[in-house]
Amino acid sequence: MKPVFIVIDMCEDFFTEGRLHDLKNYLSGAINELASRFRKSGASIIWVRQEFEPDLSDAFLTQRKQGILMTIKGTPGAQLISELKVVSEDIEIIKKRYSAFFGTNLDSILKDLSPTHLVFAGVNTHACIRTAAVDAFQRDYEVILADEGINSYDIGFHEDSKRYLEGRVGTFLSNSEIIKKFGI
Repeated sequence: MKPVFIVIDMCEDFFTEGRLHDLKNYLSGAINELASRFRKSGASIIWVRQEFEPDLSDAFLTQRKQGILMTIKGTPGAQLISELKVVSEDIEIIKKRYSAFFGTNLDSILKDLSPTHLVFAGVNTHACIRTAAVDAFQRDYEVILADEGINSYDIGFHEDSKRYLEGRVGTFLSNSEIIKKFGI
């Protein structure tokens, strides 16, 4: 088995308040544990983050219409949270839409890496995690969802998305189950 660990949207702007603010240390701890284990085993780590121009010219329709200034290029809010342990050998992808596959070079990176499994972590379960997981499934990847490293700002959206994804698109596993599955 050859996994790739993909962490989505752990950007500062998403952790300033509410549920995600309260879960910041828990999520970053779980993600760091997996990233360290995968890295030591020789697996690739891909950090995906959302980033938009200050004038929102490259943002999605709702963000432009409502003038939502989040994850703006050049601001601290568009950067990964400082609690994450990212190393120079890791891969970073900037995305402009929910799915990490849409309009990015993720497909070509994965083609070069030839993984058997994609392990996802990050936020938000109901949006960016869900669309990336569905897109990965549609590309015939085995999808694993790191249960301890995924969440949403809204618990209802999170739970609904877990129910939808589990067994249809992928499998939610705890960190210990992922470590055991891949022998890392």
